[in-house]
Amino acid sequence: MIELKNICKSFGDNKVLDDISVTYEKGKTNLIIGASGSGKSVLTKCTVGLIEPDSGTVLYDGVDFTAMSLNDRKDIRKEIGMLFQGGALFDSMTVEENILFPLQMHSKMSAEEMRERANECLSRVNLVNVNDRYPDEISGGMQKRVGIARAIALKPKYLFCDEPNSGLDPATAIVIDNLIQEITIENNITTIVITHDMNSVMEIGDKVMFIYKGKKFWEGTKNNIFKTDVKELADLVFASDLMKQIRADQLGQ
Repeated sequence: MIELKNICKSFGDNKVLDDISVTYEKGKTNLIIGASGSGKSVLTKCTVGLIEPDSGTVLYDGVDFTAMSLNDRKDIRKEIGMLFQGGALFDSMTVEENILFPLQMHSKMSAEEMRERANECLSRVNLVNVNDRYPDEISGGMQKRVGIARAIALKPKYLFCDEPNSGLDPATAIVIDNLIQEITIENNITTIVITHDMNSVMEIGDKVMFIYKGKKFWEGTKNNIFKTDVKELADLVFASDLMKQIRADQLGQ
């Protein structure tokens, strides 16, 4: 579990985060949604310590992360897995080498144990016989799955996913969504997903936070969204004709 309490952040006169408090629950996919520039990415960077909040507290399973020195934060950071937008794989490394990278940096496994763990992770994301390929030799969806395999290599307690479906076709996006949710449940991970994909919200939104102009405007589950009376949220989620129809069907209109 990760708790954010009264997080504020400004850049000059621009207040990007305004008193945001939220709890990301263990074993659930916790989604952050909002228009571009609403503060989603800044909030996540404050959560993992890439940006220091001006005020407020970040707690990892009750431990005050914000009060720690940079050196003391290392132990918690080793428990964080990151899935970056676009996959962010190392082009000069093979698939296997990409997954081995965090193990070589942060584990004390033998070379054989690391290779075994890499293969376990590849198997979990349903990839076989790709160990020796380079990222530009596999599809975008496969790259995302390699990114997930790398993110879970160290068996993290916390998993952050930044726009995991960016650039993917709808069918592949569903595969990635389901994979993230399955891994979250299987390993009881606290998973945070930043997304613009409203299909992801409806598929895996165990808990959803909507940020609007730096403020937490709404919080609930994917099922609650259909009945929302928050105009700003409805305008974002039900912008397309398809989503409007889905909402109408849910409400029996």
